[in-house]
Amino acid sequence: MTETARRPTIRDVASVAGVSSGTVSRVLNGRNWVSPESKAAVQAAIKKTGYRVNGAARSLAMSRSNTIAFLLTETQAVLFEDPNFAALVRGTSAELGKRDISFVLIMAGDEAEQNRALNYVAAGHVDGVLLAFTSAHGNPLVERLIQANVPMVSAGQPLGFEGELGVVAADDLQGAIAMTKHLQSRGRTRLATVAGPRDTPGGRARLEGYRRTLGDDFDSALVRHGDYTRDSGVAAMQSLLEADPTIDAVFAANDAMAAGAIDVLLRSGRRVPEDVAVGGFDDSAFATSTHPALTTMRQPFDRISAEMVRVLLDIIDGAGTSTMMLPTELVVRQST
Repeated sequence: MTETARRPTIRDVASVAGVSSGTVSRVLNGRNWVSPESKAAVQAAIKKTGYRVNGAARSLAMSRSNTIAFLLTETQAVLFEDPNFAALVRGTSAELGKRDISFVLIMAGDEAEQNRALNYVAAGHVDGVLLAFTSAHGNPLVERLIQANVPMVSAGQPLGFEGELGVVAADDLQGAIAMTKHLQSRGRTRLATVAGPRDTPGGRARLEGYRRTLGDDFDSALVRHGDYTRDSGVAAMQSLLEADPTIDAVFAANDAMAAGAIDVLLRSGRRVPEDVAVGGFDDSAFATSTHPALTTMRQPFDRISAEMVRVLLDIIDGAGTSTMMLPTELVVRQST
């Protein structure tokens, strides 16, 4: 994990004092269950490190609602179409439940919804926010929440807000590199990609991993962009085949678009993987519903959910923001 805060954090104090971050938090918030020895060690460590209390976070901690919001800044269609979002909602809700913390889902897909979400969160109805799948569409709300000093952790780095909120994400760049190399290892030489949206961190990083792996063989004519839906994978694959019928492999930036690509390839009379190998990303329900089953990069959604909750609760307790990148795993099935 890479610390991005410029000032000492609760973790720094805990390390110097030789206690847990939770103990430091209890001392800062004047709570019980701290031995005199631990309290003295924490106070000495605060002086040594120069730690200063995050006033906004402490205020929240002293008058908590014991509720966390999961905020979706995209359209409501994502709730029903994207299995990754559903996995994160289930995972974070379960992790909060283990801590007896309530969970509320807030939809903020348009300007009116975003204004209502800001008013609700800023009024103190929740102690912090978990954020998922933020494209540039959600940037105005993210910026306003940061300005309001709301503790927040995102699944993926919202573009333009580096270091300003906590981030837990899969390593999209290395995952894309691994998938591209896997397709190359199958002897494929005309390797196209259906990239994600240009205004999302995952879309950019997965395209960069593909481009970096191909090096001098990179051909922009073999790149199409989708919006992570199956229909966009269909449109992208049709366009790619029209541009170059000799394509023998496709890396799609998520499983839904890969499923759309397979649909088009099979309808065109091509065999998967004999004629065209197909790789996806996520290891969602789409990966096992395609025929043939999809080779993909597995995102560790259970761990992402658990770490998002842990990092957010640390920030609420006064810790600085941090970024955690988690590795992906190649899952080989029949499509390659």
